[in-house]
Amino acid sequence: MTKRVLMLVGDYAEDYETMVPFQALGMIGYQVDAVCPDKKAGQTIRTSVHDFEGDQTYSEKRGHNFTVNATFADVDPKTYDGLVIAGGRAPEYIRLNAKVLDCVRHFFDANKPVAAVCHGAQVLTAAGVVKGRTLTAYPACGPEVRLAGGEYVDVPVTDVVVDRNLVTAPAWPAHQKWLAAFLKVMGTTINP
Repeated sequence: MTKRVLMLVGDYAEDYETMVPFQALGMIGYQVDAVCPDKKAGQTIRTSVHDFEGDQTYSEKRGHNFTVNATFADVDPKTYDGLVIAGGRAPEYIRLNAKVLDCVRHFFDANKPVAAVCHGAQVLTAAGVVKGRTLTAYPACGPEVRLAGGEYVDVPVTDVVVDRNLVTAPAWPAHQKWLAAFLKVMGTTINP
């Protein structure tokens, strides 16, 4: 039976944090439904590329158009095995949508695997699911995690933090470890 993953995205989600997990999880046979509040299957979001170029924070450039392949209004989180939350700027506004927050809470209440990268932690904090959890995120989200009752861990940008069903990473340079940890939590083994 094909594992189903719901992926939350929005305009100006980080390009790599949208495209790479969508393609990688699809490559191994997962059905990945990428959704954005107020968008229907076939519509696009704009992405942004966040880069680490030695400045005090990341730089931001226009990315690609990404086509969502499912309609947010039709989503029933009970039909999914796991959740992925892309980072970038999208989390700051999709967390204002009550259905997004209810959806995220379902995955935690049902103890299903959840992967969040970078600013995806903003959706987790808004949903009230990080209390008593250990996680990482883009460092600027650390204060939000702490205020929401979570333990923020500052790790290298290439690392991952796993706390039970929750897999988090600070940004896209951690994709290899982040996606591998998510697969493990999903119960998927890939033998080279």
